[in-house]
Amino acid sequence: MSPFRDDLFAGKTAFIAGGTSGINLGIAIRLAELGARVAVCGRDGGKAQRAAETIGHGALGLSTDVRDYDRTRGAMVQAHEAFGPFNIVISGAAGNFLAPATDMSANAFSTVVDIDLNGTFNVFRGCRDLLDAPGASLIAITAGQAVNAMALQSHACAAKAGINQLVRVLALEWGPDVRVNGISPGPIADTEGMKRLAPDPATRAAHEARIAMKRWGTAHDVAECAVFLCSEAACYVTGTILDCDGGSQVGDASRMDTARGLA
Repeated sequence: MSPFRDDLFAGKTAFIAGGTSGINLGIAIRLAELGARVAVCGRDGGKAQRAAETIGHGALGLSTDVRDYDRTRGAMVQAHEAFGPFNIVISGAAGNFLAPATDMSANAFSTVVDIDLNGTFNVFRGCRDLLDAPGASLIAITAGQAVNAMALQSHACAAKAGINQLVRVLALEWGPDVRVNGISPGPIADTEGMKRLAPDPATRAAHEARIAMKRWGTAHDVAECAVFLCSEAACYVTGTILDCDGGSQVGDASRMDTARGLA
């Protein structure tokens, strides 16, 4: 059972960049279930329309590329014209792949930084005058790579670290009218990122063994964190990165299994 009432976001508007699949689609569905008018955007217009149909509740699907500020701003203006000022904005578009730095082209590195970090700036900067403020809530989807170095992830680590600092700076600059926070998911099942990072059962099992909760998370787990950060329950929370990772960043839980075996 969810602790949130069904009409929590009745009369509110949410704009979700990258909301056509995975974690961000899960957030979009949950916000709509709780009464929000939801607009989602992605690079593929057809996919955005299908996502809107999946979300239901009159959701709007729009095409944009977060790397392009003008296009992103245009999508936001469309959503604003349809639904009114934004109470909630989620920036979650991301790109990732495994590659050692020596084998990665400069273009490949910059592409991930452009989508993740520049895209987050474009979304947040583009929505600033479209917000229902004071009281608006902005959330960036980041990752544990922002604070924990990971081999084969130089591009993602750099981009996510930048997002974390951008969240903090905007919280300083835009408070008290706008709250700006981040969510850092751990391994989340059925996402494109984890399909690439753990493409086989053995790799997945190794990931799960290291997690304190001994399981991968779900899109619903992340969505509930987003609901909290967007609600009045978090009215004094800004500039914070909320880990939703089952304890992934606490340490390697598989060592505990080894220790128990030796005890």
